[in-house]
Amino acid sequence: MNTITIIVVILAAAWIGFSAVSILMQRAFLVDYLVDYGVPKSWWPWLGVAKAVGAVGLLVGLAFPLIGVAASVGLVLYFIGALITVARARSYGHLPFPLMYLLPALAAGWLLALA
Repeated sequence: MNTITIIVVILAAAWIGFSAVSILMQRAFLVDYLVDYGVPKSWWPWLGVAKAVGAVGLLVGLAFPLIGVAASVGLVLYFIGALITVARARSYGHLPFPLMYLLPALAAGWLLALA
């Protein structure tokens, strides 16, 4: 495994982990948008846990690449769902935000698949 893979995986996991903690702690800069998009409050803990598990899975992928690839696939699907949710809410200006998480998750998974 090369240095670039390690750096990308750690940064992606940290970035997605930060988002998980933010949703679990119900930080206004994130959950206000969830309200605008019509995401039920009862889903928020599950969404935060899914992000956290994905971030941990990426880190585990440094030792067991297949687990990291699986975590990446789950995160990519999660953030595609986020893109769909934002689009359905007609908040087209907010579409780049899920992409800021989807692309690092995709890159980490791709690099782990090559490892």
